Amino acid sequence: MEAARVADRVLAAEQEERRRLAEFLHDTSVQSLSGIALMLDAGVHAIEEGRLEEAEGLVSTALERQRAVIRSLRDLSFHLEPVVLRDHGFTPAVEALASLLGLAEELQIDVAVEAAETLGEQAQAALYQIVREALHGAIRRGPPTWISVRVEVAEDGGIETVVTDDARGERRSSTFEAIRERARTVGARVSVEAQDEGGTTVRVAVPPTAARG
Repeated sequence: MEAARVADRVLAAEQEERRRLAEFLHDTSVQSLSGIALMLDAGVHAIEEGRLEEAEGLVSTALERQRAVIRSLRDLSFHLEPVVLRDHGFTPAVEALASLLGLAEELQIDVAVEAAETLGEQAQAALYQIVREALHGAIRRGPPTWISVRVEVAEDGGIETVVTDDARGERRSSTFEAIRERARTVGARVSVEAQDEGGTTVRVAVPPTAARG
């Protein structure tokens, strides 16, 4: 019963977070992209009428604004603090995430992540997002029947996270680039082991400096 109540609170928190994020994106990035589209339309019209210098200026300005939007979205993706993590802590957050995904996808997700409680807030936020991306990645490659998420103290005093699944193997490096980008924010190393017969293991090694918070 307690696990179900936690899962309900987590789901409600994530839905509220998505609502606020959708409103923020609509008022910022979506509006900026709409303006860029109008500028590009004007640029095409200028080209059709032979006003090439004006068209060049419009396209150049649109390109600069597009790059600014990309930078802002990238910054947003790295600095979003999951509400569920802030309100419930790392272990309950990951357990609730695993419970929700396990029920939705009808698969077994084993979780043992208590060792991550020693991490600092930034490292915990990054690691939560890494675990979430790894779980969703396995489901996209799937369908898996089970996923294991383990966090352990490494010999050097750092923290090692291991996410293993039995979904289809994936050797393309780009598939795991989002995880690598998240890991870089805390100086962590990522390695991926993909088996020919299926199954993938993602290892994320957080250095001792980040592990000490």
